[in-house]
Amino acid sequence: MNLDDLTFLYLAAVLLKQFVKKHWQEDEDSFEPPVVSSDEKEIIRKMLLLTLDDSHRKICTAVGMAVASIALYDWPESWADLLPFLLNLINNQTNLNGVHGAMRCLVLLSADLDDRMVPTLVPALFPSLLTIVSSPQIYDTYIRTKALSIVYSCISMLGMMSGVYKTETGSLIVPMLKPWMDQFASILGIPVQSENPDDWSIRMEVLKCLNQFVQNFSSLMKSEFEVILGPLWNTFVSSLRVYEKASIEGTEDSYDGRYDSDGAEKSLDSFVIQLFELLLSIVGNLRLGKMVVANVKELVYYTIAFLQMTEHQVHTWSVDANQFIADEEDNTYSCRISGVLLLEEVANSFGDEGVLAIIDAGKQWFTESQIRKAAGNASWWRIREATLFALSSLSEHLFETEESGSEASSLKHLVEQIITEDSLIGPLEYPFLYARIFTSVVKFSSVISSDVLEHFLHAAMKAITMDVPPPVKVGACRALSQLLPEAKNEIVQPQLLGLFSALTDLLNQASEETLHMVLETMLAAVKAGRESSSLVEHIISPVILNVWALHVSDPFISIDALEVLEAIKCIPGCIHPLVSRILPYVGPILNKPQEQADGLVAGSLDLVTMLLKNAPGDVVKAIYDVCFDAVIRLIVQSDDHSEIQNATECLSAFISLGRQEVLVWGSDPGSTMRRLLDIASRLLDPNLESSGSLFVGSYLLQLILHLPSQMAVHIRDLVAALVRRMQSASEALRSSLLVVFARLVHMSVPNVGQFIDLLISIPAEGHDNSFAYVMSEWTKQQGEIQGAYQIKVTTSALALLLTSRHNELAKTHVQGHLIKSGMGITTRLKAKSAPDQWVMLPLHTKIVALLADGLTEIQEQVLAGDDEDSDWEEIQADGIENIYSESTALGKPTYEHLEAMAKVFNEDQEDQYEDDLLSIADPLNQINLSNYLVDFFVNFSQSDRQLLEHICKSLTQTQQNAIQMALQR
Repeated sequence: MNLDDLTFLYLAAVLLKQFVKKHWQEDEDSFEPPVVSSDEKEIIRKMLLLTLDDSHRKICTAVGMAVASIALYDWPESWADLLPFLLNLINNQTNLNGVHGAMRCLVLLSADLDDRMVPTLVPALFPSLLTIVSSPQIYDTYIRTKALSIVYSCISMLGMMSGVYKTETGSLIVPMLKPWMDQFASILGIPVQSENPDDWSIRMEVLKCLNQFVQNFSSLMKSEFEVILGPLWNTFVSSLRVYEKASIEGTEDSYDGRYDSDGAEKSLDSFVIQLFELLLSIVGNLRLGKMVVANVKELVYYTIAFLQMTEHQVHTWSVDANQFIADEEDNTYSCRISGVLLLEEVANSFGDEGVLAIIDAGKQWFTESQIRKAAGNASWWRIREATLFALSSLSEHLFETEESGSEASSLKHLVEQIITEDSLIGPLEYPFLYARIFTSVVKFSSVISSDVLEHFLHAAMKAITMDVPPPVKVGACRALSQLLPEAKNEIVQPQLLGLFSALTDLLNQASEETLHMVLETMLAAVKAGRESSSLVEHIISPVILNVWALHVSDPFISIDALEVLEAIKCIPGCIHPLVSRILPYVGPILNKPQEQADGLVAGSLDLVTMLLKNAPGDVVKAIYDVCFDAVIRLIVQSDDHSEIQNATECLSAFISLGRQEVLVWGSDPGSTMRRLLDIASRLLDPNLESSGSLFVGSYLLQLILHLPSQMAVHIRDLVAALVRRMQSASEALRSSLLVVFARLVHMSVPNVGQFIDLLISIPAEGHDNSFAYVMSEWTKQQGEIQGAYQIKVTTSALALLLTSRHNELAKTHVQGHLIKSGMGITTRLKAKSAPDQWVMLPLHTKIVALLADGLTEIQEQVLAGDDEDSDWEEIQADGIENIYSESTALGKPTYEHLEAMAKVFNEDQEDQYEDDLLSIADPLNQINLSNYLVDFFVNFSQSDRQLLEHICKSLTQTQQNAIQMALQR
């Protein structure tokens, strides 16, 4: 057969695979007419099987792909003879071409198995696969490896099935365990061979199979697992020497980046990574981990040796700082990262014993590196760097053990010993070790003496200004960004001008990958410089602004640049020159948005908002004069949602800081107010997508808070617009609009009933009125509202609505709790035929339940940070009458506990969702929510005990407990 014939056959097989995808099955999404007839299908299937033993592997592969694509549709129901045919080919030792073709087909077929196929395939196929794997004298390594890959695919699918079909999968697995474990042991028991990717590949498939057994069937294989331990350890230890020669020293071929004819990676690195993954699974397994804990010291010792930098990494990182940063920070898939993950699992699973093993191994390797150094070994630094890399990567785990009073050798002594020893080397001599020292000092700064910290802080500031290899500058930047915030002023000040100059040079040279790191260092330097930084504002600000402008479309870099500019702004004496520098630039951008590059307008709005934040009045006025009109035009005219969002935030900042003056600064206060209302109208337009309206809630709250008299006459129109917007809004937008409704409730005090009447008088599509619609949404979403300020406003507003005792509270019914169907697992078909059903509750009952939930949630936040027994947990109400019992068992500590609840609530919420403009301006943010709710329930009980008793009958026990605690404070 000539080359043209081979090409033709190969192309025909590939085209057939595509043909099958489009025309074989009518109910498939990819189907295109005409459909292949049953007779044609039968002919195609027979002809394909007859070509599986072709002597050319490319043809076998292409035919195998076509067979596998048909089998997805037809096997086993419509192609019963497929498996027997393939088994005959596999078992025919006189036709190795047929074995190869059948194996290639089964590999492809096993990759797309489902739970319908596996129970049929495994009993029939695995005996033949075991024969192939156990017969190296007959079958080459390639075929044996492919047989193992089929085993892996089948075991993986059985593992996924085991959760539902535990007994059935167990009956399939148990008979195969001993013969397969014995075979795995025989493969792993031979020492790993150098420069032999076929040896690495077959071992890798064994490791993958074992990993599936460990993860999914450890309870079944515990007795058989002992057979594996010795051979597995032999593979682990022998692979280290091969890895050292091929990857670390680079004296042998590691086959890095190369693949076999089927596209499978055959590098040494991929084999070692798979080895780490299996060991990680074993260590983390409760049953099997106990079998290796006795050898944890040796495991850790050898693992650290695998963490040494490879020759390829040394070469790449020496010339490419970007790659060095990317590999270090992004945890790029590598032996170093996989090894660290294994060490982390050792610390997590074996506790103090594991951590002590890590510290002891660190000591051993430090001593060994000293011996190598003294002997003149040029690579002594590699194991020293690997030791520091391991210790610093696991610093948090090591600290936990030290703090727990472990009898481990002092971590502080070990780290200081290594760092002090290596502080004597120069940055040019061993740049990667020097860089690792910088990052290690940061990781262990809490246990290192102040003298050592100051030495390396000074060394880092010096290294930034020197002509040193890129990794050293990277390490110095990382050290400075963490050490400068805590540094003494007298250490920083003498170096400040040189540091700013060097960082400015770095910014001008940095690529996108390194910019984040340099900007982070610049931010730390600006803050550490304090007032002295004002001396170089004229040098730093233009460079940062240029970085921001060049990368305004990159959210990460632009935010970093804005943070530096904000830090400069906060330095006394810097805000006016900074604003004067920025306004002439952003003014034309905002006034001619259609002429700007993508992202520049939205970014400029962020920049203006940053300048406005906490700015003095004259600065706000100066920014207003240049930007206010342009910001309003953007919201009205732009179709870009990011521009609308940022402009809305900017306008909110103007109102928050300018307040009534915003109206006065314009030529016509009435006209300005109308424009602000036009903005509200645009943002509340139901036709505008929710993303464009995302910040309308915050904007409306600013109007309500700072222009209350002007807004009062528009309340009815505002409420109607809010309702219309809510009915077409996303969940996130609805939540923010509900906060506006809640704030309007507060504004209506003491006439909350009149506000309810207003809502009742406004129609809402699909509901009796706007009150019924708003409360149905509010009561559904109250538990999802986030942010301390938002929760305080909405929760207290619900209490005010209940206090009004309006008749509509009892008439209106809202969604209560879900009615459990008892139908077992809910499939999509069941969900369609029997949708969720909910108990409907009177509104006043639902509000009381939500307020009780509010107290419970605050309490849970306290319990999360307090392991001591709580009075809360002692409440065991037997019935509703206990709410009104005279017991004083809870006593005074309960009220003090509420104070703690309020403190924890504020800290927990504000750490995550901070809205400075609202929380600072609105007095409602001063509410102590726990005390507010307690006072509410006490007053409610005193004013209408009978109603509260009636409502409580519909509450859960937890909700009743919450109310009881409140009443017994």
